[in-house]
Amino acid sequence: MSRILPTIVLAQFFCTSLWFAGNAIAPDIAAQFHLVPGFVATLTSAVQLGFISGTLAFALLAISDRFSPSRVFFVCAVLAALCNLGINLSGLGQEGLLAFRFLTGFFLAGIYPVGMKIASDYYQSGLGKSLGFLVGALVLGTAFPHLLRSLAAHLPWHYVTLATSGLAVLGGLALVLLVPDGPHRRAGQHLQLTAFLAGFRRPEFRAAAFGYFGHMWELYTFWAFVPMLLAAYNTAHPEAGFRVPFLSFLIIGVGSLACVGSGLLSQRLGARPVAAAALGLSGLCCLVSPLFLRGNSPDLLLGFLFFWGLVVVADSPLFSTLVAQNAPEATRGTSLTIVNCLGFALTIVSIQFTSFLAHFLQPHYLYMTLAIGPVLGLWGLFSGKDSEVN
Repeated sequence: MSRILPTIVLAQFFCTSLWFAGNAIAPDIAAQFHLVPGFVATLTSAVQLGFISGTLAFALLAISDRFSPSRVFFVCAVLAALCNLGINLSGLGQEGLLAFRFLTGFFLAGIYPVGMKIASDYYQSGLGKSLGFLVGALVLGTAFPHLLRSLAAHLPWHYVTLATSGLAVLGGLALVLLVPDGPHRRAGQHLQLTAFLAGFRRPEFRAAAFGYFGHMWELYTFWAFVPMLLAAYNTAHPEAGFRVPFLSFLIIGVGSLACVGSGLLSQRLGARPVAAAALGLSGLCCLVSPLFLRGNSPDLLLGFLFFWGLVVVADSPLFSTLVAQNAPEATRGTSLTIVNCLGFALTIVSIQFTSFLAHFLQPHYLYMTLAIGPVLGLWGLFSGKDSEVN
């Protein structure tokens, strides 16, 4: 039993490194294929759209409730790794690149929410702490391709996709071999195409889900634009000399510590208060961002971005905990999946909306619009009474 959580965490880290593999090498791809600078937003949205499509399909078919979650995780890890490798094919055009990133996102739907389902099948008590480690692994996995690109700066970009695909296969193998189905899993659920709606009939579930949606409006847009934000500051202040890939890894990756910390803190204070505090702080960061982006101090900006990187994701495992805790037991996996689906749908709107506004707003004012998410998320979180998770 002691190996279960570390194995799930390691597998999640390895497999979710596929998520931003395209972002880490987007400038190289754009240069090679003569694509416009804004292509990174489109590339990110392709993965998100794939993930949304995958989670919707998985939720409608109740895949993680009807079949062994460990086997689902493994099969999806292998398929996602193969699709990630697809962008290495020679002669690939823009449409091919987007198609392979879309398919990578589609099969990630069998990794991230299914990993949370596996954890909830093992750890009903202390779920917040367990999901803190799990989402922390997701954050670190998301940031990892930026570190790979920084370390392999003088190598062709193809090595990043080779490395992340290899890690994903290893993660899938580790999970299917070392983590059997959990003791709290209810096997053999029948196909019910409306099963994903069951949770939304509960006020507590709706409140947790709406808080999560507000959180998602901000999170992935912040992550997607961190490299561009740093590059823009380099342009305006050449003396800063920011190492964009390495700093992007650190700013995104530091959130993994916040996930673990918030999960542990929720054991003492409860999931909802800690989630609300983190969401409020990240919303405040959105609003005050122009003060730091317009400043002339690189150190002050980096300190601010590291703090934002912490609070922007600290609430993520707690919202997942609240959703899992308040979902119907028989459809917990499906409920987690559909909430992920809707939350990531919002990330596409947010990323594209921010990218559109970039044509009209000065860069230092652009990220204030992300505060829409935290404000509405806090309203949603407190619009119903959810049960506390200890």
